[in-house]
Amino acid sequence: MSKIRARKETGTLYLDFFYRGHRCREQTALSDTPANRKKLEKLLERIEVDIKFGTFDYAKFFPGSRMATKLAMQTATPPVPAVSTQVVIAARPAPSAANDERQPAPTFKVFAKTWVAENEISWRRSHRRNLDNILEKRLIPCFGEKAVDEITKSDILTFRSSLGKVRGRKAETLSGKRINTIMGPLRQILNEAADRFEFTTPFRNIKPMRVQKTDIEPFTLEEVQLILSRVRADFHNYYTVRFFTGMRTGEIDGLKWQYVDFERRQILIRETIVAGEEDTTKTEGSVREIQMSQRVFDALKAQEAVTKKTSRFVFCNATGNPLDHVNVTKRVWYPLLRYLGLKARRPYQTRHTAATLWLAAGENPLWIARQLGHASTEMLIKVYGRFVPNLTRQDGSAFERLLLQSGTVQQVGVDAPAANEVPATQDGSANATTTSISEAAVASQKGFHHE
Repeated sequence: MSKIRARKETGTLYLDFFYRGHRCREQTALSDTPANRKKLEKLLERIEVDIKFGTFDYAKFFPGSRMATKLAMQTATPPVPAVSTQVVIAARPAPSAANDERQPAPTFKVFAKTWVAENEISWRRSHRRNLDNILEKRLIPCFGEKAVDEITKSDILTFRSSLGKVRGRKAETLSGKRINTIMGPLRQILNEAADRFEFTTPFRNIKPMRVQKTDIEPFTLEEVQLILSRVRADFHNYYTVRFFTGMRTGEIDGLKWQYVDFERRQILIRETIVAGEEDTTKTEGSVREIQMSQRVFDALKAQEAVTKKTSRFVFCNATGNPLDHVNVTKRVWYPLLRYLGLKARRPYQTRHTAATLWLAAGENPLWIARQLGHASTEMLIKVYGRFVPNLTRQDGSAFERLLLQSGTVQQVGVDAPAANEVPATQDGSANATTTSISEAAVASQKGFHHE
């Protein structure tokens, strides 16, 4: 019976059907989604109809397939008089070595180019550049001339071990995260080759290297205020928006005026800048609407008077082009931190700072996750858990307070909630109810539990 199946190793779909007594499995580059399954089901229906009426042309449906070549060679064999079953069996020549011989697998270099050509349509340009760099500098020099079915597990482990001795940009050896990034394309290419040329992938039971968790280092609200009070005037609006929206570097550098909605007080994240080129967002979840606080609204209004008439981009250089984040980091960011006596931290920490300030102000975690472009609160709690003021409370007092408020139980030695206590909201308004975000954040940050 014909089936649409998915490869466990790669998650891509393949066709599984029988033709002329052979089980045929033809791989595709389509990922396992309902839409792609529907496409292949229609294709499989056409194949089954053609097989039924004897009009199926294997090579037409699957050009370059090894099975198509094998079936064509069998068809070319001179017919044997069908006197009887015994006569046919006796008269049929023994299968030749040419019929059973597998099609030679291509070299890694050749197949890697094929794999890239088939998949690049679904990649961001920045991903394609990074992948080309890994292939040209790391993988092809090591595996390029080897046939894909001759690369062994030992070859892979030896290569990975050699990466651990390579010096990085800061004269340190490559990190586990970077090594995993390099090994990722190698794994994908060899798994795909194994599916197509029917050999066991040498990546079986090779696990990624463990990556050491790095702590985030957000700025305190006092440090944020200090930075904004001393930063160059032409970058004051830029860093105000960074600190109080949590936008990624590529998102704020690529922000265009068409995506700033003052009427709805929203910043629409639709594009990004990577290596000086406009690109799509990091993930589908990164496409989002960020709600402006009053401070962000004011900063963008001030910036509107500076750049809207001269550039498509909200923050740009003197020629109207997007900011070069490397240049800004070296010439503005790090010198400012040194001048203020603050610990040197990457500009990305402004994103972490926004998240921790929102948490400190009592904002709803789901709302914060949406502001940051996270699909759920899972990542939020995983990264910022120790900055959630009440997350580490393990005495059940929050539940007791809920019951007391509802009148379900009588108060027995449990303090009632303070009259000015503000519950978490879902719209970012916690900082606008009874206290400002500055006051709420300062008060909550004093109670942070650091593990």
